[in-house]
Amino acid sequence: MASASSQPSLAVGFPSLDPGVPSCTVSSASGIKSPVASEVLYASGMPIKKTGHRGVDSSGETTYKKTPSSALKGAIQLGITHTVGSLSTKPERDVLMQDFYVVESIFFPSEGSKLTPAHHYNDFRFKTYAPVAFRYFRELFGIPPDDYLCSLCSEPLIELCSSGASGSLFYVSSDDDFIIKTVQHKEAEFLQKLLPGYYLNLNQNPRTLLPKFYGLYCVQAGGKNIRIVVMNNLLPRSVKMHTKYDLKGSTYKRRASQKEQEKPLPTFKDLDFLQDIPDGLFLDADMYNALCKTLQRDCLVLQSFKIMDYSLLLSIHNIDYAQREPLSSDTLQVSVDTQRLTPQKVLYSTAMESIQGEARLGDTMETDDHMGGIPAQTSKGERLLLYIGIIDILQSYTCLKKLEHSWKALVHDGDTVSVHNPGFYAERFQRFMCNAVFKKIPLKPSPSKKFGTGSSFSRRTGSSGNSCITYQPLVSGEHKAQVTTKAEVEPGNPPLEEISEGSPITESSFSPVVGETLRMLTTSTTLENLNVEF
Repeated sequence: MASASSQPSLAVGFPSLDPGVPSCTVSSASGIKSPVASEVLYASGMPIKKTGHRGVDSSGETTYKKTPSSALKGAIQLGITHTVGSLSTKPERDVLMQDFYVVESIFFPSEGSKLTPAHHYNDFRFKTYAPVAFRYFRELFGIPPDDYLCSLCSEPLIELCSSGASGSLFYVSSDDDFIIKTVQHKEAEFLQKLLPGYYLNLNQNPRTLLPKFYGLYCVQAGGKNIRIVVMNNLLPRSVKMHTKYDLKGSTYKRRASQKEQEKPLPTFKDLDFLQDIPDGLFLDADMYNALCKTLQRDCLVLQSFKIMDYSLLLSIHNIDYAQREPLSSDTLQVSVDTQRLTPQKVLYSTAMESIQGEARLGDTMETDDHMGGIPAQTSKGERLLLYIGIIDILQSYTCLKKLEHSWKALVHDGDTVSVHNPGFYAERFQRFMCNAVFKKIPLKPSPSKKFGTGSSFSRRTGSSGNSCITYQPLVSGEHKAQVTTKAEVEPGNPPLEEISEGSPITESSFSPVVGETLRMLTTSTTLENLNVEF
């Protein structure tokens, strides 16, 4: 039943899911790069590399809180199989307030019991948090119980090499639909407090860039609590990512370290983006409006929960570069491994589905061709696919965060640090994303309409130096019409107020000069003695 003392934790984040970065296995984990690794000794005297709770022993076995990764994966699959099966026997009903705080527990002895099968791992206890509420979330995203079990439990989970700075373990399901991450205790308590509001938000807006949570569990083994969360997979393994960014809209210490840049697929930051892609990423006007509208709605939700310090994970697949890229042995192996992968079948799970439905795809695009990515291009015209999502959402503006901001503000500009009050953070985040990162594709002047059977064009330069095009239709007699089109250059993007009323983004101080200028057309027409017959 409900237990306030054993609530789990959650820290949302995503590792590198690029196919070029090999998945970790029990036999090949010794090559894992650890950002903050230190040599420690277990009681047995066996040396291991440790990052947070994550370790790698001398034989290459990955461990988490001294539990081998292979045993943890097996316990997760046994536990999920039991909890989903037992939940299916309960009648469906509306979600009640107390459902968000229920914790169910089942003991798995190695010899088996009347309710659990025998297994070759050590005894463990499996806890399920808010099972009825998460069943509703899965149904909302179109995940039947059978599909959920098949994805997570029919085949071994695939361990990913990247652990992040927190030292978490990441697993991906064999069909690429779900990510499982080990999480911390304090953030889980925060997640459980958010569940009622999260439920309300998903009912109003299932299309969101916020993380989709499908389950929250805890494995108790060896006197340790290992909490895990099941989420949507942002980065499909079937698509090779060429660049990845973690963006906050902050500039204080927002550059990837030298150690990070040495990784196979580094996670770059805000200053790196402004240096690498100063002109930003260009989207179709409808796609841009839909994306910024979704970001605005999501930031409003996070602000209402007093959440800050979240990031936008932006992963880029360069279509043109991929076509010129030579096939390596790693690429061929990835191709074989992902041939059986099908497009993700979970609703609203891809970047394209996460933004507004009316701009899901243009008439000339095919869903399968883009594997859920958002089509974009660089200022040089290179074709891209963008995979995005908001991550690390469980950072509330607590007293500790207020102190952190005050301290950083003393030694640096307070408006540029990442830790800030939720309202200011949301406004800065939106402004940076919709002015510096994402931009509308520049408009092109539409061809002039013909008024008669013939016409002539002439180009001249006005007194102000602007180019003017004079169009004169060939009309018999003395009746003539002269249409003058003046092209004026205006840098930057249209104001965000065009997207939605009440947007807090009111300035474009983050917007760099765009390489290709926008043309705003104004037309003045002089009709002199022109008889028009209808």
